[in-house]
Amino acid sequence: MSTAVYKSEPDQSASSANTANYLPNFCEGEMVFSVILVAELIAIVYSLTQQLNSETFWTTLASASMLLLWIALCSAAALCLVRRFIENKSLSVITIVSMALLVLVTIFVSEIVFWVGRHYAKHFSGSLDLFPYDHFGFLWPNVLISIIVSALVLRYFYVNYQWQVKLNSESQSRIQALQARIRPHFLFNSMNTIAYLVRGNPDAAEQAIEDLSDLFRASLNKSKQLVKLSEEIIMAKMNQRMEELRLGERLKVTWQIDKDLLDSLVPSLVLQPLLENAIYHGIETLPGGGEVTIHGQRQDNTISIAIVNPTSPKPTLKRRSGHQIALANIDERLQLAFGTGAGLDVSPQQEQFTVTLRFPYSEKQKSAMEASA
Repeated sequence: MSTAVYKSEPDQSASSANTANYLPNFCEGEMVFSVILVAELIAIVYSLTQQLNSETFWTTLASASMLLLWIALCSAAALCLVRRFIENKSLSVITIVSMALLVLVTIFVSEIVFWVGRHYAKHFSGSLDLFPYDHFGFLWPNVLISIIVSALVLRYFYVNYQWQVKLNSESQSRIQALQARIRPHFLFNSMNTIAYLVRGNPDAAEQAIEDLSDLFRASLNKSKQLVKLSEEIIMAKMNQRMEELRLGERLKVTWQIDKDLLDSLVPSLVLQPLLENAIYHGIETLPGGGEVTIHGQRQDNTISIAIVNPTSPKPTLKRRSGHQIALANIDERLQLAFGTGAGLDVSPQQEQFTVTLRFPYSEKQKSAMEASA
């Protein structure tokens, strides 16, 4: 008899705690657009505060926009280029490098603007007013403003990062608490199955104990909040084998999940409890048993997995406890992991009960900071 082996992966939280790459990704088009928008808004506000007439207002706005846009875009490009070199560095290194880059970019762009204005703008009629005359009076105010603005912006990014870290920590703690609540649920049902098998089929009971051991070992792997769908299916099939030993020919389970979905990530212990519920609250209540169908598909970037089981046409007055608790537990964990777009839909129909999981397709685990960006 073979026993599956689950290897726990190194916990990334300890190493990530020593680094704080709080800067957003300036390589993304959305962030570049935000940089352009903020720079232009600052140029407009600056021009409005000068109390100029309509003609000089537009000249001031043009010169301020030219300078600020060049500084903003060059700064974004510089931070994009150094991102991979500083992403695993300490907080102080990231801050010092970022501040130095922003100030150096300001000096570089200011120098170019001044010397272009001094040597070339005089050849173009009407454009001299766009460029500064005093070298020192133009450069040093720009540097001082750059230091102040850079410090404020970096502080904003860091405070936002800290808030996201706290939010992520609270979400992960909540997920762990929910997973801890659902483990005794399937353990209790599994022990009942083993107790039933011990009396009539000791060999099957031994196999069930091995499956339960593997299943519980995998569920206790706290290093992974999200697991591959293929791993979750393996865990669910372990539970399926245990129930097949107990129910025999009364139980049939059909899996119809596209292979290209197997690498997608899901919270641990979402399929197995739903399959268990389908058997416990559906198949087991039918004298002749029935078939549980699990089919998954992907539409655009959303995966949906439906678990369908038959139900008794005459439901008993006394429903078994734990059904709604498990559904609410899984629904909340999906929303904590992926946001409000994910969740669990319940569709009770006559002689049939359907539960559908909805979550985004993702092969790479994202933190709460990235998800909310």
